[in-house]
Amino acid sequence: MSDSDDTVGQDFDEAVNMTAKQLSDWLETDESQSVGQDDGGESVGHRSGRRIVEILQKKKGERTGSDQEHMRKVVGYVHRHLAQRPDGDVTETRWRYSLMNWGHDPLKD
Repeated sequence: MSDSDDTVGQDFDEAVNMTAKQLSDWLETDESQSVGQDDGGESVGHRSGRRIVEILQKKKGERTGSDQEHMRKVVGYVHRHLAQRPDGDVTETRWRYSLMNWGHDPLKD
């Protein structure tokens, strides 16, 4: 594993603050399935969430180049989305639900 892979892993671990079980359970909810960019089927974020669960269930040494690429995408999405935080209580917002599909619950910070 290279230094850049270590950095991606650290950034991913900071961005994804939900466990594999928490995220898997969340992805089963109506709220999770109600948000995200839809291409006529499963939303991009929901599909990403399923991939994040797979990555979280792997040992760090088992992560592939494809996993590393997805981890970079997750970190970028979470950082961009956090910068767009709406005012007020975000508990039951599409903004929070979308972030949670990507493995980050902003109420856990």
